[in-house]
Amino acid sequence: MDVQPAPFVPPAPKPRTTPPSTLEMIRIVYRNPLELWGEHTYNEPWISASGVGGHLIVANDPGLIRHVLVDNAKNYRMATVRQKILRPILRDGLLTAEGEVWRRSRKAMAPVFTPRHIFGFAQPMLRRTREFVSRYEGGSMSDIAHDMTLLTYDILAETLFSGEIAGGPGSFANEIDRLFETMGRVDPLDLLRAPDWLPRLTRIRGRKTMAYFRKIVTDTVKMREERFKRDPDAVPQDFLTLLLKAEGPEGLTRAEVEDNIITFIGAGHETTARALGWTLYCLAESPWERNRVEQEIDRVLASEPDPTKWLDAMPLTRAAFDEALRLYPPAPSINREPIEPEMWKDLYIPKHAAVLVMPWVVHRHRKLWDRPDAFLPERFHPGNREKIDRFQYLPFGAGPRVCIGASFAMQEAIIALAIMLSRFRFDTTAETKPWPVQKLTTQPQGGLPMQVTPR
Repeated sequence: MDVQPAPFVPPAPKPRTTPPSTLEMIRIVYRNPLELWGEHTYNEPWISASGVGGHLIVANDPGLIRHVLVDNAKNYRMATVRQKILRPILRDGLLTAEGEVWRRSRKAMAPVFTPRHIFGFAQPMLRRTREFVSRYEGGSMSDIAHDMTLLTYDILAETLFSGEIAGGPGSFANEIDRLFETMGRVDPLDLLRAPDWLPRLTRIRGRKTMAYFRKIVTDTVKMREERFKRDPDAVPQDFLTLLLKAEGPEGLTRAEVEDNIITFIGAGHETTARALGWTLYCLAESPWERNRVEQEIDRVLASEPDPTKWLDAMPLTRAAFDEALRLYPPAPSINREPIEPEMWKDLYIPKHAAVLVMPWVVHRHRKLWDRPDAFLPERFHPGNREKIDRFQYLPFGAGPRVCIGASFAMQEAIIALAIMLSRFRFDTTAETKPWPVQKLTTQPQGGLPMQVTPR
């Protein structure tokens, strides 16, 4: 009788058993915030404490999370520390804009992310993936984390910008890493709520990289405007065109247009890239799960040529991706700040408290998940996924600010996994020793070196 081996437990920081000193906490938050949290954080419905920078509330209870992100979302704005990190990069892009600016941007972009439009992206996603994986013919050793950044950049450029982004993908991927290494971190001065006039060394180091991205945006817009002038009827009706058409007195300013372009170029591909890399890694370390996924993909690809139908036709592949999103949520922290104080049950939430809804913690909470540290895609198999509370699984957030590109990302991921795993096998080696580090996204420190061989 076959006995399934024990599930793979992928690397993650062990919960702390003693609280850090103030100096140690600042050092951990700068180096890797995922290493900060103690055992009680993974067991309690919430944590409420005062410390460096003011009052902190960690929200783990799905009911409390729903209250903050949905039921009383109007009382919660983006947290000050989060904005200090992201606004220098994204300014008034969709992830950082608030109030009327956010509403204008969301309304302008909504038509691109309707099901009809997303289905229209399926063939370009398929074509780009097929072209990309040809590099693995004959077998190779490759850093899959880096490769997935290149792949999702190719897909984003093709679908949302019709292949018309200034600059090449190779230099872009390197600059993204540099951006997250510098500006994408909590600066110790932000944690201490130091005045803005004090220079932040992390952001000074990132200025050159930021200028690189801003130039890409300016050149991309200029290229499209010149195309408008040459032949307006031949201009593709993509994300870039839609944004430019939304520019005007009642719509977006030019600065807001450019901020949203950089948001989608920078953040729109990075999250999916990280999730794909972690999925391939977890499947490589769980060959019994990988076999099931490969068999499903082979069966579907032999009978269903339409990639818009693969998401529904591949529940095991989707479950593996969902489980990787649970263990390594690309956006590991959602930060809010109450405008006015309030009570939720017997929890007092003071004005200006830092309220953290952390998918990293919620997805590994001992009271919410069975064997939370193990890679178990069966949690998301049909019949099981329906039992998961909407607010205990938050890879794309929730509420009014839920990720606008969630459906885009899911379709992209399943198409990419289907093509890659139908043609190649990804295996770990002695050098594959990733460590999850929070730098805006959950990144594998040390990359994901893997052996790729044709199946």
